[in-house]
Amino acid sequence: MHGGLPLVILFGVIVKKKKAIQINAILRCLKREVMALKVPVVGVIANETGDPFQVLISCLLSLRTRDETTAAASARLFRLANTPEAILALRPKQIEKAIYPVSFYRNKSKQIIGICMRLQSDYGGKVPKSMDALLSLPGVGRKTANLVLSVAYGLPAICVDIHVHRISNRIGYIETTTPDESEGALREKLPKRHWITYNDILVPFGQYICKPISPFCSRCAIESKCPKVGVEKHR
Repeated sequence: MHGGLPLVILFGVIVKKKKAIQINAILRCLKREVMALKVPVVGVIANETGDPFQVLISCLLSLRTRDETTAAASARLFRLANTPEAILALRPKQIEKAIYPVSFYRNKSKQIIGICMRLQSDYGGKVPKSMDALLSLPGVGRKTANLVLSVAYGLPAICVDIHVHRISNRIGYIETTTPDESEGALREKLPKRHWITYNDILVPFGQYICKPISPFCSRCAIESKCPKVGVEKHR
């Protein structure tokens, strides 16, 4: 033993053997921690409405946008219209005004109209439940599709945003370079019972504690278990 880690001999060289990441214990601990933090806006909308369409549109609005801005924009838009048919009755300028100042609001307005047209023409005005169908909608990527499947429909899907990607690597659970790679790695490794809640736990944890730069390790409940991969400075 050396420094608490077992040693192994590889090609005549003594190396430290990595500690296994106890993901079940870590997620139990983090779940308790994030109960005191704000729920991401898309989760709030899902809990309050149970409406896959509002989940889909609010997730689209949330991309590269702060939660507070997304919440206000979603509320303004859904007061005007909260179904594909009703949104298509609006003028594009009305949609732009409602969702401003979310990032890329003009482009997102066009995507919302395109989504509503497709939902009306191909899916009877309903949000589809398959990954392939969701990915065929304008502006919908894997993050949004997985969030709709998991949060709106309760189907096993792993929504990987930048927080999930960063923290999963930071705690040493996976070793990947992009969110898409992380999704694949997590599908292989993460117990399926955690798929739906993984994003719900790690997003607020990443927003308030495990920040991209200088995370609050002194406030972190799993600090003693975390190898802090890639962390150069912390508080």
